[in-house]
Amino acid sequence: MRPIVQISLDIVDLDEALETAAMALRAGVDWLEAGTPLILAEGMHGVRALRERFPETPIVADLKTMDGGWLEAELMAKAGATHVVVMARAHEETIKCVVQAGQDFGVRVMGDNLACEDMVAGAKRLEDLGCDYVIHHVGYDERRGLAARGKPKPSPLDQLRAVVEAVSVPVQAVGGLTLEQAIHTPEYGAPLVVLGAPLTIDADAFKTASGDVESSLRLICEKVHAYGDFR
Repeated sequence: MRPIVQISLDIVDLDEALETAAMALRAGVDWLEAGTPLILAEGMHGVRALRERFPETPIVADLKTMDGGWLEAELMAKAGATHVVVMARAHEETIKCVVQAGQDFGVRVMGDNLACEDMVAGAKRLEDLGCDYVIHHVGYDERRGLAARGKPKPSPLDQLRAVVEAVSVPVQAVGGLTLEQAIHTPEYGAPLVVLGAPLTIDADAFKTASGDVESSLRLICEKVHAYGDFR
């Protein structure tokens, strides 16, 4: 598949999210993500606004579903999402419900292994239960909390190769990656490059980062797309 660049709109203001999305698409971003903060602030209305403004662009609804899987996926699919996210730590039945809703409504399911005791096993579980993609994810609170206590800050790169080797579905690495690290994740076999805090979003304020974000995004997109097709 061709490498994909996705921007996470972890922004609570809808107008700013729409402006950031437009800027990202100008820079060459492929997919938009209605980040969890945006969904908490605007719900399905935020997803619907993105779909109305960008009718042809894939939209990931980062629900982080833990229960009520079919209903949550249905709501986001009807609002215009093309992808929804369910957590590996959810009950097996919840994951199955999201996968079924994906089939019912024509959306793809991304399974997130955040906080799994065994991240590789969590990724395999998601694929076995029918997820179309795996998100290998080290969380914001985990990274900040460990760093504040002077402990090594984990990175999704630590186990990314092992996750990629364990599953046959496309993998995305998420969680505190630097600009250069994000650009190089396809070299680990992970073709879905997600950009968000702290690359293009101010993680502490949940708003667009300062500086020339569009130029940075354009550079990222050019480098990622230059990898060409692979597995």
